Amino acid sequence: MPVAVTGSIATDHLMTFPGRFAEQFVEGQMENVSLSFLVDDLVQHRGGAGANMAYGMGLLGLNPVLVGAVGSDFADYDAWLVRHGVDTASVHWSDVRHTARFVCTTDAANNQIASFYSGAMSEAGQIELAPVAARVGSLDLVVVGPDDPTAMVRHTEECRERGYRFAADPSQQIAWADGEMIRSLVHGAEILFTNEYEAALLCQKTGWTPDEVLARVGTWVTTRAADGVLVRQAGHQPLEVIAVPETKPVEPTGGGDALRAGFIAGRTWGLSLERATQLGSAVATEAVEVVGTQEYRLDREPFLGRFAEAFGADAAAEIAGHLAA
Repeated sequence: MPVAVTGSIATDHLMTFPGRFAEQFVEGQMENVSLSFLVDDLVQHRGGAGANMAYGMGLLGLNPVLVGAVGSDFADYDAWLVRHGVDTASVHWSDVRHTARFVCTTDAANNQIASFYSGAMSEAGQIELAPVAARVGSLDLVVVGPDDPTAMVRHTEECRERGYRFAADPSQQIAWADGEMIRSLVHGAEILFTNEYEAALLCQKTGWTPDEVLARVGTWVTTRAADGVLVRQAGHQPLEVIAVPETKPVEPTGGGDALRAGFIAGRTWGLSLERATQLGSAVATEAVEVVGTQEYRLDREPFLGRFAEAFGADAAAEIAGHLAA
């Protein structure tokens, strides 16, 4: 049975301004700002948390079902995902809105001016999971990733009502959501994904202690950047897995999505909690060594060699049988 991945689908448009924004501002005129910057370059990347996770799972052979909303400008992006093993037949295409878009200009001092257009993502709340399950023949797991808030709540409630196992990945939406919404998104999850900051914020907003969170979810996976990954389950000793050392870190964006893809793939294959976490760590490192959240590859032999260096030959042998040539 396949894994369904719900979440944002977007494109990132990144520009570089060779000067400094601060030098363009006029004292006393900040209430009347009207500026235009001549940029050096424009780079477009495919992105969105849902699409990023699905891409990683596709590389690992899971053929995940992507569930989200896009605009009529999605055709090229759609073809890219399909070529990389993602089932996009359940993606909702808007008749009136463009695919969500992040537009950002960075100056020479790494200051940024950015805008996010939600676009078609605002229609994701119209998507029902039952027809998706009927099309593919039931669902092994539904990942509820960061998306339009209405969609996140709807997908989570439908999972509970229909008995679909689900993974909660509220991610950056924790920052603005209130405690009631966060409690709704988390309660009953098979897996909960957060980073360290999000974990603390989740507890603060819900009023739950970590033990109370663990009483409501199956497995809590917390990413800790260079300190690796912490995995907790009620009644068990915490599991800590190292971050696979980077050789050429370039861009951290997308590392968390790649880790989730690897972890879920490992659990879907029937690997132990530790081995699945190690796989997630290894995939995350591959992702942060390139610019763009869907530009990394998982070439079998180099990947296995690096995995063996980090976790041992026996660990690499265990995942080798699941990796495509």
